[in-house]
Amino acid sequence: MSSLINISIDDISPHPMSSIKVLDRCHELISELPDIKFSLFVPLSYWRTIKPGIATKHPLQINLFKDFCDEINQLPKDNFEICYHGFFHGIPGKSDNDEFQYLNYSQAVERFKAMFHVEELSGIRFKKIFRPPAWRMSSESIKASKDMGIEILALSPKQYAKDIYAGEDVKFENVVYYNVNPPFEPLNIFPKTEIVYHACEWDKNYLSIKMKDDLLRLLKNQEDIKFCFLKGLC
Repeated sequence: MSSLINISIDDISPHPMSSIKVLDRCHELISELPDIKFSLFVPLSYWRTIKPGIATKHPLQINLFKDFCDEINQLPKDNFEICYHGFFHGIPGKSDNDEFQYLNYSQAVERFKAMFHVEELSGIRFKKIFRPPAWRMSSESIKASKDMGIEILALSPKQYAKDIYAGEDVKFENVVYYNVNPPFEPLNIFPKTEIVYHACEWDKNYLSIKMKDDLLRLLKNQEDIKFCFLKGLC
């Protein structure tokens, strides 16, 4: 039986250091593996405010960046799906991550509404798939995500994250837990494999040329694999 494989990339945004430049690596992989599938996780209004050299004065709301939106819309649908990765991604002035960790139900509903509104303005069509920034998501946010029409959650299997989910992840019908996150969880193939990278050039998990080459070697040495979008891993 074939091993199912998905490649996910977080933080695709108009930020100059966490941008669509990473898609060059994707296109290089497609040239070698035409059936490969990528799930791109996009924050709708990316705003890092804490780390020097990375913080921006204003949120990077995607509909205000036409070239970014055009590039995403032109991606081949056979190879790419677009998924939600929060609104700001962080908690402005407090954290560059953790946006959904502390939200109550009504706050989470409002955040999803903000995401969907910017989606409409951007002209990009997202699948109803959500990964919380830094994989942290309160139990009330999980409840809200389902009520707001999210169909798949992409979450972490780690205990720190499971503690935050407080069992609500188990109640959600379709959840994908990543199992490969280079270099922290090294490259490997499982019967169902989600390999997660970042677009952030400052991140150790950034899909660099070396990371791409390592991934290509692994995939080309596998005899029985099948690429899929995230729904295939549910």
